[in-house]
Amino acid sequence: MSTTPQVKEIKPVSFLYYRTETSVNELINLLPVSQEIIQEAVQYKLPIMGAVHWHYFGFDGDLTKAFTLEVAVPVGKVINDYDGKFHFKRTQPFKCVCMTHEGSWQELPKSYGSIMKFISDKKFMPSSAIREVYVNADFENPEANVTEIQFGIQ
Repeated sequence: MSTTPQVKEIKPVSFLYYRTETSVNELINLLPVSQEIIQEAVQYKLPIMGAVHWHYFGFDGDLTKAFTLEVAVPVGKVINDYDGKFHFKRTQPFKCVCMTHEGSWQELPKSYGSIMKFISDKKFMPSSAIREVYVNADFENPEANVTEIQFGIQ
């Protein structure tokens, strides 16, 4: 795990996901969604292939402004004729600046600051997509959280 920013290309992944328009202040209300997605995956006998992701689109740092959020669980296959409450997608390769944040999510802005400085120093062009992969989410001991931040670049 890298706690310093590095450039990566994430290979395509298949997801079962939920999409909504939200703001930072409303994120806490979306915590149960990943459990619902996992329950749906289990009901359809889909192999769960990794940690829960949150994908942010159009978030520019303004805590009051709405953006698109996808709560996503990697799955082993896509059901083409699925007609449930979630959606399936297979992503394209995702070029990003990646960094592992260890500890409380209250400290995430510091890690994002490191990523933004790295992007600026390297003269990369950020995209409108950011992913957070929750390698370990510990609500009782937040210092044990491990979050991989994947900040899209063009």
